[in-house]
Amino acid sequence: MTNERSFNPADPHATPLYQGTPYLIERRVLAGVPCLIERPPEMTDVQNVCLVYHGAWAAKEGKLGVYSALTARGWAVVIPDAALHGERTGDTPPGLNAREYMWESVRRTVAEAPALLDALAETFGPLPVSITGSSMGGYVTQTLARTERRVGRAAALITSGVWEEPEVRKPELRAFLEANRPVTHAEGTPPTPLLLASGDRDPAFPLAANHVPTAAAYREAYARAGCPENFREVVFPGVGHYTSRGMRDAVLQFFLQD
Repeated sequence: MTNERSFNPADPHATPLYQGTPYLIERRVLAGVPCLIERPPEMTDVQNVCLVYHGAWAAKEGKLGVYSALTARGWAVVIPDAALHGERTGDTPPGLNAREYMWESVRRTVAEAPALLDALAETFGPLPVSITGSSMGGYVTQTLARTERRVGRAAALITSGVWEEPEVRKPELRAFLEANRPVTHAEGTPPTPLLLASGDRDPAFPLAANHVPTAAAYREAYARAGCPENFREVVFPGVGHYTSRGMRDAVLQFFLQD
C-alpha cells in the first residue's frame, strides 16, 4: 500500500468511466443514512444533485451506474439505502408482514428525507435537487415531490399512486397511506415537474389498475394548477417490472432539459 498519487500519463489510475469521462464513487453516511455517491472528478464543480431511491428488498448498490451519465454533466448522483434495507436491515421492527415492512420503509425514508437534503446542501451547497425512484422508490419519489419543495424534478418509475393495501393494518402506516395516497392527493404535487413511467407488461403493477388511474389523477391536478406541461407520462411497450434502458434514458432527458 502506498500514498503515492502521481500516475504515469500513458497508463493512469483506472477509474469508473462514462463514455471516456471519469467519475468518482464515494461511500458516505449523510444524516445517518448510508449512501453511495457518484460524482465528477476532484476539482470539478458539482452543479446539480440527483437522489436515486431503490425498490423493496434491494439496496443502494443495485443502482450504481444506472444514472452515472449525469456525472459527465456536472451532477452528483446520491443513492441512499432506504430505511430497513441494505446496511439498515437491522433496524427492522418485529411483527411486520411483508407489505407493512415495505410501507414502514417508505414512511421512515420519507420522514428522514428533509435531514438528508440538509446534509446534501451542506456537502455540495444549495444546489437544485432532482429525485427518481423505482417501484417502492417510486412511492418515496411521489411523496417527496408533493411534500418537499426543494425537489426540482421528480421521476417515478414502475410504480403506482393507488396505494390500496388491505394487508397494512398498523395504525401509523394506515395514517401514512391515507395522508399521502397520490390518487387522492395529487393536487399537492404541481407545479413540480413530474415524470411517471411504466412498462405495459409489468406484473407487479398492471397498467390499467395502476398507471392509468395514477396518470389521470396527476393529469387533472396539473391541468387545474395551470401547468399541464409539467406532467409527463410514458408507457414502454414490452417492459416488465424493471427500470429499462428506455426508462433510464427518459429520466436523463427529463432531468437535463432546460
